[in-house]
Amino acid sequence: MKRLALLALLLAACAPKPVAEAVYRDTSRQVYSMAAFDASRIEGNWVQVAGFGNACAGGEMQIGAVTRYALCLPTGVKNGQGGMVAKVPGRFDLPGVGPFWVLWTDIDNRTMVIGAPSGRYGLILNRDANIPADRLKAARDILQFNGYDLAKLSVY
Repeated sequence: MKRLALLALLLAACAPKPVAEAVYRDTSRQVYSMAAFDASRIEGNWVQVAGFGNACAGGEMQIGAVTRYALCLPTGVKNGQGGMVAKVPGRFDLPGVGPFWVLWTDIDNRTMVIGAPSGRYGLILNRDANIPADRLKAARDILQFNGYDLAKLSVY
């Protein structure tokens, strides 16, 4: 009986340990979403032009009554669809992804920065794949303001 217990202990010690998901922002810092936000501003097609991690390179979203997405997250491409449920203005739950906070959009709604309070992902979305340098810089500044480590940001 003791041998069996010892064998079980040895096997358990050899089992792979779960890998913790990476965090890309300093979670001790406050993260800010857009409080005065009208969700109709972000309806339509978006191209992911930047994100954290190296699991993939870009993605896309179509936001509407039913949101469809294929996003590049640090764990790989995440595909899904469903209704984005708003908890408060600018803070959504995206089915299959979780908290999906709009941190910033430019005044003409051409570029959008998305973050997660957990820091497990952050995204820069643009209406097309060609984001101008000034809006990319502004989007990076927003991520940095919200505690994200820009050294880990990949621009596609």
